[in-house]
Amino acid sequence: MTPFADWTFFGVLLLYAVLPVCVLGLLGKASARRSFTVSLLVLGFVYSAQSSAVLRITGISLPGLGGPELLQPWVSTPASTQFAPFYVFLFSALWECLICLAFVRWKSRASFYAAMCLTLAPLFASKLMPYFAVDNAFGFLGISYVTFRALDVVFSTHDGVIKTLSPAQLFAFLFFFPAVSSGPIDRYRRFGQDWAKERTRAEFLDDLDFAIQRIMRGFLYKFIIAALIDYYVETPLEKAAGFWATFASMYSYTLYLFFDFAGYSAFAVGVSRLLGIRTPENFNAPFAARNIRDFWARWHQSLSFWLRDHVHMRFQLAASKGKWFKGKTTAGTLGTFLTFGIMGVWHGLAIHYLVYGLYHAILVTGYDFFARWNKRTKRILDTPRNLWLSRIVTFHIVAFGMLIFSGRLIPPPPPAHEEKVETWSPSNIEGYVWRRDKPDGGLEVELYVDWRWALRVLVDVERPDLKERGYGNGKHGFKADLSLWFRDGQAHNIEVRVRGTNQPIGKWKKVSP
Repeated sequence: MTPFADWTFFGVLLLYAVLPVCVLGLLGKASARRSFTVSLLVLGFVYSAQSSAVLRITGISLPGLGGPELLQPWVSTPASTQFAPFYVFLFSALWECLICLAFVRWKSRASFYAAMCLTLAPLFASKLMPYFAVDNAFGFLGISYVTFRALDVVFSTHDGVIKTLSPAQLFAFLFFFPAVSSGPIDRYRRFGQDWAKERTRAEFLDDLDFAIQRIMRGFLYKFIIAALIDYYVETPLEKAAGFWATFASMYSYTLYLFFDFAGYSAFAVGVSRLLGIRTPENFNAPFAARNIRDFWARWHQSLSFWLRDHVHMRFQLAASKGKWFKGKTTAGTLGTFLTFGIMGVWHGLAIHYLVYGLYHAILVTGYDFFARWNKRTKRILDTPRNLWLSRIVTFHIVAFGMLIFSGRLIPPPPPAHEEKVETWSPSNIEGYVWRRDKPDGGLEVELYVDWRWALRVLVDVERPDLKERGYGNGKHGFKADLSLWFRDGQAHNIEVRVRGTNQPIGKWKKVSP
């Protein structure tokens, strides 16, 4: 169960957070502290669901039933593998708490650098060390956002902005569940203002009205617009190959990414306000940006402003004090490359993320040179026609950057093995199976309906998208028709396995006719 990604989470959110907080608010007692205490139930429920052992199936063949029927007793998988995301995240967040509290107690120049390195350690461990790696976006992004919040505390303490730390407030700041998985990245001082505030009944009703509007926007963006783009445009384009498919994907992926991410952010901002925390906005009409700098002031604002304040400005200040460079613009240019380089690494260590950061560093640096030239020469005037032209140009260069970010232009090398079921319906079970040791195919998958063997199909469907990504000859897709099993009009549980293995491809799924 991932926050703001499935209906189970919204049911838990309503039951364990929204209803109790509304009762407190109507009584005039809905402070952020009380609301957070209530919302810990949601946090605990989400993490317990993430860490619970996933039940897998083992089969026993029974003769005389027209084919091997499998009785499948439920057996827990080893906790060491299934509990990893929960424990890695929990350990990381508690580690950040201890580092921040220790740095406030023993603040010095040497301890500042040590605190920075120790704060970043869980994030680097989750990226570089397989034992600490998390295998889902929730766990990884949770560690990323918690790390950036903790670094804000370390930087602010070093600057003297934070004199003391309340363990309870720090814990709430790092574990604030609406923004754990997808941001936005809040600041400790700003968070503290809401944390200490006691809301009246009238203030709670205003916050409730705001929260409902933002949550409805989140449903519109993520579950309607983004879902439609993904299903009808982006997913078919991912399976296609060639120039025009890639060109069209540049726009579809850009729009999908915006509505999906903006939907997450709207949920986070809305639920945060309900709990009494005014989490900062993350988007401000980014596609209306007049230039690339204006775009980064509108897109993922909390991350952009965090990097600006804690990386770019600090680098420029240090360079100015130390007189590192003779040129007036050298420090700013190098600071831009450093900032966007860190942004690329923050998303991941794959080559397309690094190229994405470099691409935007070049764009922002180029725009800065152009702006200075234009200010001196006044060659290009700010007319309405030029304004719209600049917006169109900016949108297209941003869309090309999103295409780089998607990895479609620079696909990573294929893994040792990969399998996925992409379509679930009675008449069309579709997916692919890849094995590096069998680049020309030859595999088979078996399908089970209600844990009974149903069908075996050859993995030989040609997939141009897989070939384009370097997956051998591309003939690694499969399709199956189970419509005969659904003649009774009932829903059935379907599972797909690679023949010769006991591991299902993903989890069994309940499919309706």
